[in-house]
Amino acid sequence: MDNMLKGLRTPLRNSLGNALRSSLAVCFLVPAIALASVDITPLHPETVHQQTIKDIIGSLNAGHYNKINVDDSLSSDLLDKYLEELDPSKSYFYKSDIAEFDAYRYELDDAILNGNLDVAYAIFNRQQQRIIERLNWTLDRLNNEQAFNFSLDETLNTDREKDDWIGSQSEMNDLWRKRIKSAILNLTLADKSEQEARSTLIKRYTSQLNRLSQNKSEDVFQRFANVFTKHFDPHTSYFSPRNSENFKINMSLSLEGIGAVLQSENEFTKIVRLVPAGPADKTGQLKPADLIVGVGQGETGEIEDVVGWRLDDVVDLIRGPKDSVVRLEIIPSDSEDKASRKTISIKRNTVELEEQAAQKRILNVKHNDKDYKLGVIDIPAFYIDFAALQRGDKNYKSTTRDVENLISELQTEKIDGLIIDLRNNGGGSLREANELVGLFIDRGPTVQIRDPNGRVDILGDFNPKIAYNGPMAVVVNRLSASASEIFAGAIQDYQRGIIVGNQTFGKGTVQTLQSLDHGQIKLTHAKFYRISGESTQHKGVIPDITFPETYDTSEIGESALDGALPWDQVKEARHGIFKGIDSFKAELEKRHNLRTDNQPDFNFLRAQINRQTEVKDDTTFPLNETKLLAKRDLADKWQIDAENKRRLAKGQAPIAKITDLDDLLEKDDKGRPISPESEAILEESAQILLDMVDLTKQLLTTYNPK
Repeated sequence: MDNMLKGLRTPLRNSLGNALRSSLAVCFLVPAIALASVDITPLHPETVHQQTIKDIIGSLNAGHYNKINVDDSLSSDLLDKYLEELDPSKSYFYKSDIAEFDAYRYELDDAILNGNLDVAYAIFNRQQQRIIERLNWTLDRLNNEQAFNFSLDETLNTDREKDDWIGSQSEMNDLWRKRIKSAILNLTLADKSEQEARSTLIKRYTSQLNRLSQNKSEDVFQRFANVFTKHFDPHTSYFSPRNSENFKINMSLSLEGIGAVLQSENEFTKIVRLVPAGPADKTGQLKPADLIVGVGQGETGEIEDVVGWRLDDVVDLIRGPKDSVVRLEIIPSDSEDKASRKTISIKRNTVELEEQAAQKRILNVKHNDKDYKLGVIDIPAFYIDFAALQRGDKNYKSTTRDVENLISELQTEKIDGLIIDLRNNGGGSLREANELVGLFIDRGPTVQIRDPNGRVDILGDFNPKIAYNGPMAVVVNRLSASASEIFAGAIQDYQRGIIVGNQTFGKGTVQTLQSLDHGQIKLTHAKFYRISGESTQHKGVIPDITFPETYDTSEIGESALDGALPWDQVKEARHGIFKGIDSFKAELEKRHNLRTDNQPDFNFLRAQINRQTEVKDDTTFPLNETKLLAKRDLADKWQIDAENKRRLAKGQAPIAKITDLDDLLEKDDKGRPISPESEAILEESAQILLDMVDLTKQLLTTYNPK
């Protein structure tokens, strides 16, 4: 009966959709500001989009792991998420706009099932009109050089997510007045005069206004389609024909660029991930969550402001010929205000497989007054040269082959233990993760995979050959994901080694790419499970010994993504267990704490984390110049004091300013600065591994089987 009633309602809902399209195209419930001479033609769905949304729904229903009904519940959520996508800072739409849209809260499901996208396009067109109003008002204020009083005790709330929608034009004007003041203060604190700041903003907003006319129907469809697909899970995406090509380029790394995965966040371009051994990674100066605000060509080219640009336009600006230089102006993710700026020069290049290869080193440590040599193998990605494998090259490169060779070389140097460093390893080949586990066990399962129908396949190592049977540790952090989590989880489940570091990313899903008549869809079709039966999804791998967490887990990791699939379990796969650390884990923890309680680098890490926690909830930006300068100076002083406290504890000379560290830090063989915290983590991992060796010997000495 419900389906019958719903079917009867469809003609009515279609007529409402047509009415909405008409009303939204012409009706402004707040006074409209005179528009600039920019040609903005209302956009409408094309016939191909009407069919493509149906194709997307069909693909999701048939192949996605998460079975979701396209119903009124989804419709309601889809409306909220679409409005959030179009106006995340609630600084364009009015409360009256939202009231109009809300009348169609439970209509979108029927509309898209029928290929009707009129409501989605009408809402987008209204947003474009509201943006034009705001940009015109802003440019008028900047061009007329109306004075700003920076001595007033005012603040701007930089996080409006929980704020209500704005009800009147005067409220909207006041918000944008404060936004202009904030932008000018940011730029003047970045060494621009107020007139230069005004000129930069005029250029920025004029550029944004001109770019509105470049929007096409395809752009609207992709945005709406992706809001819809994200309802299933955050890794499911629709690619238009143009973005399908960009996706292929990113996957093959065949086009020269900087080797970074980017996404839009409000008006900014955000760095999500750095490709291991890519040009950006090699600088040692970029990290996830940094915001790109400007791009310059060559060593001296003018930095072009890209705030408010479309993501694909920013990507096009960053790409360029091999060996050419691009300069990025960024707001570092760890800065306490948006006034901080840093310019980084990067030489564009392709990412070569050889540069992503695993590498070894010897770590010399003193433990209980004895000298030890530990082998360290850094694995930046799980890679395999499929092309060489397919053409029958017996010397094809792969993670497992390289690591096996490195282990052999390390063993000739009589190492006392092995550390596998998976920090910042975002994953890669599932095959390689499976085979790498096999280097350390004789045989057995390594990972389980469950498909949308609930069928579970078990992958494993069936080669009894072992490359290394000595003591080992695996170091992970928040950026260790996917294949890294499979490897670390298997080593932990077998109790083959000790896992140290931080909770991993938590990506335990498998994606596949499907072609559509118009574009492609990347959808999640399976989940990974450890041999213990626990999913790596959402929760990741929890280390046996945990270090201070430097990444904000509310911003980085699977659990930080809206709509992430939940953690769950399947049946445990039968597997053997090595003599593990369970019986002396408490003692390991105790020794670790005693060692690091007053270790300067660990104290520095803890101080940084505490500071981040303190300032995280402060979402107010002072619009009083004196107070803003005082806030920035306080942040700089705190950073210098924390660094000097560490340096003095290590017997090093103090610094006068943070930039002094650029010359003082040690550099690796590629000229990148070596992080003292990173080295301290590696050193402590070695100490924990040697503690484990000691305690294992004691256990074997006292063990008396009957």
